[in-house]
Amino acid sequence: MPDDVTSGPQVAAPGAGAPSPGEVRPDRVALTPAAAELLARLRVQYGELMFHQSGGCCDGSSPMCYPQGEFLTSEADVHLGDLVVVDPFSELAEPELADVALSGPAGPLGIGIVLDGGADAVDPGEATFTVPFWMSRSQFEYWSHTHLTVDVVPGRGSGFSVEAPEGVRFIIRSRLFSDDESAALAGQVL
Repeated sequence: MPDDVTSGPQVAAPGAGAPSPGEVRPDRVALTPAAAELLARLRVQYGELMFHQSGGCCDGSSPMCYPQGEFLTSEADVHLGDLVVVDPFSELAEPELADVALSGPAGPLGIGIVLDGGADAVDPGEATFTVPFWMSRSQFEYWSHTHLTVDVVPGRGSGFSVEAPEGVRFIIRSRLFSDDESAALAGQVL
C-alpha cells in the first residue's frame, strides 16, 4: 500500500463470515492523509460523518460526505468499510470545538493524520473515529474489482456534501485489485 494512503479496519461483509485464522482480507476503501485531516475538521462542525457513492449523474459521480444518518441507506446500498481517522480534537471540550477554524485541506491546524497500515497502526492511546463508506449496489457491480481511495482536491464540492463550503471536494482514486487481493475477496458477500 502506498505511504500516502490511510487504510480502514479489516471488515468482514455480512454473510461472508469472519476471515479464517491467518487470512487477511484487503480493504476495499482507504483515505489519503489530506482527506483524513479534512474529515477530522468537518466532524468538529457536523458531528459523526458518512460517505455515500452513488455513481449517478451530477453530484452522484463524486463521493458525498453527509452527517451520519442524513442519507438513508437500504438494501440497494453496500457498506464497503469504515475509514479510521485519528481524532486530533478529542481532548477539546465541547464549547471549544465550535471555535476551531476550518479551512482547506492544508489548513493552519497542521494536523498530521496518518494511519498507514490501518487500525493496527494506531497508538492504543490515540483517539480515533470511523466514517462508514457506502456505495449503491449497482455502482459496486462496476467497481467491485477496484480498491478505492478517498482524496480531496481544490474545487467546488457538491451542493449536498459537507465539504462544499470549504473550497475543496472529495474525489475517488482507484486501482485494480491484484490477483492475490481478488482471490482474498472472492466469495465475500456485501
